[in-house]
This record gives sequence, C-alpha cells and structure tokens, in this order.
Amino acid sequence: MVEAWYLLEEGEGPGPSVGLSALRKLGVCYWKLDADKYENDPELERIRKEKNYGWMDIITISKEKLPNYEEKLKMFYEEHLHRDDEIRYVLDGGGYFDVRDGADRWVRIAVGKGDLITLPAGMYHRFALDRRAYVKVMRLFVGEPVWTAYNRPADHLEARAQYVQFLARSV
Repeated sequence: MVEAWYLLEEGEGPGPSVGLSALRKLGVCYWKLDADKYENDPELERIRKEKNYGWMDIITISKEKLPNYEEKLKMFYEEHLHRDDEIRYVLDGGGYFDVRDGADRWVRIAVGKGDLITLPAGMYHRFALDRRAYVKVMRLFVGEPVWTAYNRPADHLEARAQYVQFLARSV
C-alpha cells in the first residue's frame, strides 16, 4: 500500500497521513505490482494497454550509474511540472515524490519496489531519493517521450490550467 503524508515545516517530522482516495482526488494513480516479473507481467501489460503507455525505458539513478548525478538530483528536486503525465514504475530502490495538493501544501509519497505511480500533467512536484540513494525505474509515456520540465512558476501553461480545473471539480 502506498504511504503518503503531509510535509510539515523543516525539523517537525512527518505530518498527517494521506490516503489513496485523497491522492486520487489530486489525480495521482497508483498500483502495486510484482517488480521481479516486470518483463512478463500480465498486470503491467494490461495497465499499459488500458492507459496507452506505449513507450518505455529503464533508468538507474545512483552515483555509479547516472552521469552528472549531483546535478540531476538537484534538477529532480526543483519544483516543476510537465505537459504530460509522469509515469514511473519502481523496479528497485526507492524515493519520494512530493506533490502539491489543492491548497498548495506538500504531500510526500514514498515509492519503493513494485510501486507504479502516475502524476498528472500540470501538477507541481519534485523527486528525491530515499536514504539508499538508489532507484531503478521504468519510465513510461503515452506516445513519444518528452523530457521537458517547467520550473515553478509555470501557471501560464495549458497543462497547468487544465490541472487546476480538474482540482476544482474534484473537491
């Protein structure tokens, strides 16, 4: 099961937990799969077909595997959004997706092996590794991959306007 909670001010520890239903109201989708069989998993194939996730690759984020590791970590942690959904399937290791709720508060979502998560286009978020400083993820896309991140503020983008409208309807 997914673990999520509100981030409090620095040094105050984790805040109240956030359930899956609250994450769904933010547009976050989540599945728990068996990462040991990702190459031949009928459940993953069903999700990919249903959601039209046609393109995929696998990336390992660690000092040993990722060029410009420190620079990339800083970039991932900068608050940003994308024009397309961000779809990640954790095959090993772990980290945190921090997302903004409708009141602009941070919600931290812990992801680990077997977690498949989708953040909607237009949602402000950031990513950090957990204490293991390692994650291996499958990146999925609808259509051709687009890697462009738009750092906050990016409220002028159509994807952001659509996401804000989605939030207003889901309250």
